Amino acid sequence: MVATTPRRAGPDPAALRRFDFRRLLALVRKESLQALRDPSTLLIAFVLPVVLLFLFAYAVSLDVRKVRIGVVQESTSASAQSLAAAFAATRYLDVTFAHDRRDVADKLVSGALRGFVVIPQDFERRLDAAGGVAAVQTIADGSQPNTANFVANYTQGVVQTWRAGQAVAAPPAAVNLEPRYWFNPELESRRALVPGAIAIVMTIIGTMLTAMVVAREWERGTMEAMLSTPASVVEILIGKLLPYFVLGMLSTLGSAALAIFLFGVPLHGSLFALLLLSAVFMVPALGQGLLISSLARNQFLAAQIALFTGFLPAFMLSGFLFEIDAMPAPIRIITLIVPARHFVTSLKTVFLAGDIWAVFLPHLLAMAAIGALFFLIARRATRKNLQ
Repeated sequence: MVATTPRRAGPDPAALRRFDFRRLLALVRKESLQALRDPSTLLIAFVLPVVLLFLFAYAVSLDVRKVRIGVVQESTSASAQSLAAAFAATRYLDVTFAHDRRDVADKLVSGALRGFVVIPQDFERRLDAAGGVAAVQTIADGSQPNTANFVANYTQGVVQTWRAGQAVAAPPAAVNLEPRYWFNPELESRRALVPGAIAIVMTIIGTMLTAMVVAREWERGTMEAMLSTPASVVEILIGKLLPYFVLGMLSTLGSAALAIFLFGVPLHGSLFALLLLSAVFMVPALGQGLLISSLARNQFLAAQIALFTGFLPAFMLSGFLFEIDAMPAPIRIITLIVPARHFVTSLKTVFLAGDIWAVFLPHLLAMAAIGALFFLIARRATRKNLQ
């Protein structure tokens, strides 16, 4: 018989792949220290949200006020002067007076004015005639359709209000319309923009920051070193993403505090609902960033892909600035796979309406499903080679 020496048993591959909570804590601690030592990460997580919220709250506004228009008084009658004074009294218009339309036509062409109103010479005579109907012409710059509509609507409102206050007012209408606006009675665009801006901020933190940070690990070769350790793929992914999940939640709390206490956006819902919606949204945001970094192992390329697949869809297709119902049907279908589309709707609901779980639940399920798909693809793309 030939004597054989027993072979030393090596580590069991199955044991190496087994989930270990202590290894996970070590990975989380390592990634947290690395994030805290990186000034760019802290700037993106805490300074950029403040800057973006200030921009969206003050620089971006859907409220058109102080529209620059001209008022041409071809008539010098008392009624014409009274109507001109009514235009000057409204806070929505910035009025420039003239007596000849040629004086304001050039300003409209140059962009100095957005439109002008002409009170004709026969204004008083037509007003005193049978029926009391006098024509007032409004000319607006159609190259900016929204502003042109505001000019037409504002001038019509001024004329109607002035006419109602005259002694020879028309008989009261049979139907009196009394509008009421729910959820945003003052119709302030800031109250609709700031919740959406929080979604944009979290998209940047979750998708762009994660994509760049993990891609940097591939660039430096430290990711290969981590893959050669006994840690499993799940442990590495969770250890990588958990610190940025915490950063995202802290940024959400800070952004919500700014929205409530500085920008005056009411929070009618609960803090629990806000945090739950934010936590679920971070799942697809982080998963998308991880997927991008696993496919593009370069910081610059990862940042560009995150910009075009994360930030731009969140900005354009989430309902943040543009109404989804006004989009073509194929685009509306595409918005269903954009996580920010579900998050923006949920944030507007929790801020302006309250805890309406019939609205929250479909969006929570959609965000969770999209996140699970991203993580599944990312896990396969970053599969660990144990040999």
